Amino acid sequence: MRCDFADSHLHGYFDGELSDPSAAEFERHLQLCVHCAVELVDLDLLSGQLQVAQLYRAAPASFRKKIRTDLNLVACTPAPAPSLLLSWRWLAAAVLLLAALVVWRVIPGLHREEDYQAQFARGIVDAHMRSLLPGQITDINSEDPQAVRDWFEVRVRFAFPVRDFADHGFSLQGGRVDIVQGRTVAALVYTSGQHLVNVFGWPAREPDASPHVGSRQGYQWIDWRKDKIEFCAISDAPTSELQKLQWLLTN
Repeated sequence: MRCDFADSHLHGYFDGELSDPSAAEFERHLQLCVHCAVELVDLDLLSGQLQVAQLYRAAPASFRKKIRTDLNLVACTPAPAPSLLLSWRWLAAAVLLLAALVVWRVIPGLHREEDYQAQFARGIVDAHMRSLLPGQITDINSEDPQAVRDWFEVRVRFAFPVRDFADHGFSLQGGRVDIVQGRTVAALVYTSGQHLVNVFGWPAREPDASPHVGSRQGYQWIDWRKDKIEFCAISDAPTSELQKLQWLLTN
C-alpha cells in the first residue's frame, strides 16, 4: 500500500525542493517508513542510470570546427579597458550581492522555528475543523479505552496510549486515523462539557519536550513530546482546560 508521504513529499525531497521544516519532517518519516525509503533508493538508482546512459550523439566535425572558429574570434577581440566609475559600480554590486547572500542564509535559520510552528498550527487546525464535519469525528465510537486501544493497534505503527478521564471532566468518545500535513496520525476524541477535544499523536525521534501552547482561528492547542510520541491537543476550550488534559495524559 502506497504511503501518504510518497505523493506529497518524496519527489520534492529527492529534487531538493522542500522547505527546511518539510525536509526535516520527511527525514524523520524515512526512519519509520520502509516504502518511502525503498522508493527513494529506486529514484537514486534511476538517476544514476540516466547519468551513465549513452543518450547523446557526437557533434559533426563541421559543427565543431565552426564553434572553435567563433571562440577564436571572440578571444582575439580586445576588451575595452573598464572605467574607474564602472569598476566602482561592479564593486558596489558585488558588496550588495554578498550582503543578500548573507541575509538569505541567516534569516531562514532565524525564522525556521517560527515557520515550522505556523505550518504546524495550520495543519492541526485544518485537521480539527475537518473532524467537526458530520460523520468525521470518530472511526471507532467507544468509551472503552481497551477497545479503542485494540482498534489503533492494527492501524498505526506505534503504541498510542488510550485513557478515559471522565472523572476529571474529559470523557473518551473514541478515535480515528487522520492526516496532518501529509503525515498519518492517531487521534483520540474527548468531550469536556460543550467542547470537543482532539488529541493527535504520532511517532517522534526527538527527546521529551515541555508543553508549548498556541492559538489559531479561535482554537487553542498545546503540543508536547513524551516517550517518543508527539502529542497535540486542540479545542475551542480554554487553554487551561487543555493544560489540565495534557497533565492527565502525561501522569
